[in-house]
Amino acid sequence: MKRPSYKIIYQEKNEMSLRYESAKAEYAKYGVDTDAAIKKLKAVPIAVHCWQGDDVTGFDHDGPLTGGIQTTGNYPGKARTPEQLMADMDKAMSLCPGTKKLNLHACYAIFEKGEFVDRDKIEPKHFKKWVEFAKERGMGIDFNPTFFSHPMVKNGLTLTSPDEEVRKFWVNHGKACIRISEYFAKETGIPCVMNIWIGDGFKDVPADRMGPRLRYKKSIEEILSEPFDKKLVKPCVESKVFGIGVESYTAGSAEFTLSFAAMHDGVLPLMDNGHYHPTELVSDKIPALLCFYPEIALHITRGVRWDSDHVLLFDDETKEMAKEIVRCDALDRVYMALDYFDASINRISAWTVGIRSWQKALLSALVTPNAELKKLQDNAEFTKLMVMQEQMKTLPFGDVWAQYCEECGVASDLSWFDEIMKYEKDVLLKR
Repeated sequence: MKRPSYKIIYQEKNEMSLRYESAKAEYAKYGVDTDAAIKKLKAVPIAVHCWQGDDVTGFDHDGPLTGGIQTTGNYPGKARTPEQLMADMDKAMSLCPGTKKLNLHACYAIFEKGEFVDRDKIEPKHFKKWVEFAKERGMGIDFNPTFFSHPMVKNGLTLTSPDEEVRKFWVNHGKACIRISEYFAKETGIPCVMNIWIGDGFKDVPADRMGPRLRYKKSIEEILSEPFDKKLVKPCVESKVFGIGVESYTAGSAEFTLSFAAMHDGVLPLMDNGHYHPTELVSDKIPALLCFYPEIALHITRGVRWDSDHVLLFDDETKEMAKEIVRCDALDRVYMALDYFDASINRISAWTVGIRSWQKALLSALVTPNAELKKLQDNAEFTKLMVMQEQMKTLPFGDVWAQYCEECGVASDLSWFDEIMKYEKDVLLKR
């Protein structure tokens, strides 16, 4: 492909600058400072999930993905080694603006040749290469114990199991993850969000709903009895309404996790917006929780009819979630992480589209005249409020986005996709 001349590049940049100045003036009519919005967004960290690159497989087992999780598709080029996964993440993140964090699952432990320990005995040293990767790129690391895809998931249960040996194994895994999380925070200088999610539940109507939840409560409390610095480790509990094979009951319901977090100092509720009934909106839940919790956490995805973990898009609910975080002045109170996995398309493109979509949503929220809209609501000027909200939809947001990308040194147009297709040809298809 013939490269454009310097003259063409200069002309394009000049045109982009002129368009941005015009957009900036248009937004200023509504009291919005687009320069300030861009500057603010540059500092907002978004945790990028490693598991998009290898279909949630990890490196500590050779078995199938089990425990209520399923990845569909078989697009060529799946990462099969830590080196391949890191290279793929590098490529995706290089095409996206903004500040990133690394989000790991415990099953991504990296063992030296001939070494292996089970999940209840993993140590910080098994994640040393990930720490080196993150530090070289100036990123923090978030962490997730892996309570699935393992022989010790007995009858679909882990931390809720009536089998004390099974339950203890997973409690010890959680404690090990606390230690690893603190190691991440100390090494990177950035707090580590450690999220507890289990798929425990029953396919059909249970005879005992309370017993498993009491065991789950006890298990989490035992995990959190492991000493850690609350300024460095941010433990979370994540809910789910149902899963594959546990359609009738899940122990970690929304009511359970919210109550647990409320009753345990330093524990955050984590909402995955795919983990609710289809008519529930996490955008509405965010301001409700912020009334009571100093901090909350999100796993941001796109559910299609159910918790399908489709690639995040710049769609209505994604934009509404971002709006609520910004409206509530909570960018420093909400830990944001992406969580989806699609093996039916190019995995690096999936990463890139999702990261850029959430960045777009946040920027769109930041260039919304939220104070003015709130004032109209408080003054019961609902007619004008509707008119203003509709007017915002046609402002030249694309030119503000292009400026943000330009300042972050990434493409605002589809040239980033050309890079992915070249990477697919040169790297992925040769694996």
